[in-house]
Amino acid sequence: MSSSPPPPPPHFFFVAALLFVSHFTITADASSSSSSSSQTLNTHAEYMINPKLPPRALSSSKKFEGSSNLVHLRYHMGPVLSSSPINIYLVWYGLWSRSNKLLIKDFILSLSPSTPAAPSPSVSEWWRTVSLYTDQTGANVSRTVLIAGEYCDLKYSHGTQLTRLSIQQVIATAVKSAPFPVDHQNGVYLVLTAQDVVVQDFCRAVCGFHYFTFPSMVGSTIPYAWVGNSAKQCPEVCAYPFALPGYMAGGGPGALRPPNKNVGVDGMISVIGHELAELSSNPLVNAWYAGEDPTAPTEIGDLCEGLYGTGGGGGYIGQVMRDRVGRTFNLNGRNGRRFLVQWIWSPALQACAGPNALD
Repeated sequence: MSSSPPPPPPHFFFVAALLFVSHFTITADASSSSSSSSQTLNTHAEYMINPKLPPRALSSSKKFEGSSNLVHLRYHMGPVLSSSPINIYLVWYGLWSRSNKLLIKDFILSLSPSTPAAPSPSVSEWWRTVSLYTDQTGANVSRTVLIAGEYCDLKYSHGTQLTRLSIQQVIATAVKSAPFPVDHQNGVYLVLTAQDVVVQDFCRAVCGFHYFTFPSMVGSTIPYAWVGNSAKQCPEVCAYPFALPGYMAGGGPGALRPPNKNVGVDGMISVIGHELAELSSNPLVNAWYAGEDPTAPTEIGDLCEGLYGTGGGGGYIGQVMRDRVGRTFNLNGRNGRRFLVQWIWSPALQACAGPNALD
């Protein structure tokens, strides 16, 4: 349910070699119906070779790290977000710069297929795995995600210290002030708190979470997610691997350079992807999850936390791309954006998957 801080890896992911590649032929996400077609990726990027895999072992490596016969992700008969489009109502809580807003909105709008399509591997291809999840009627999670409305709570209407419950009060204020429509069929709320807002359990136990609103507080039951900007409070926890814990200073290659030069927001984007994937496949906490406790479910993002590419696991993030100036990414988005986003669990492969897989 929540995107928790990744456990500190034993040796980070010491880069054994950098392989410059002007183009690399990869297979598109095997979880989609078009996965059998091979696409050429021409990013002029360097590939970071994960030290767990010798250079020539790529083709014979385990197809997707994170796969396990012990994972029992089950469907519990609840709904998924199958109505199209998924309408996201954004709540910007606190002070947000225009550039930070645009970066986050570009990621969200990259989830949907577009014309022209972003280069592969793309954010839209990543979301395709989420769309494989179905409800009991066989309806899939929608491929189309829109930003249907925005509200800026510039005056911190509920203060700078929020509890999980007061996140719903923030939503209630937005619903009344924006005003947002009561969008039972397609709507979800996404609350994003600025870097000076302290939220219950933030940095200590979670970097984001999702649930559903209570009619007594918001007036209706609608799924929502919250993600905080950790830039000032705990970048080494919630913006990892763009920032490292102090005790790891001087060990290995150091923190990765974020793809958009913004440690806090680049770190948020992977958490936003994590929460939106889980919100869509388990909106009322009674659909897709592992474990027997619906109050603490293990969901499709939780199963792959910390994995970004082939060969990930055991403290290694996997093989990702690096551009000419050293910024790290694994997905392409709209407007030439690049992002580093964790993999998610594929119901087709029964393993963690992403469109940047090399085998």
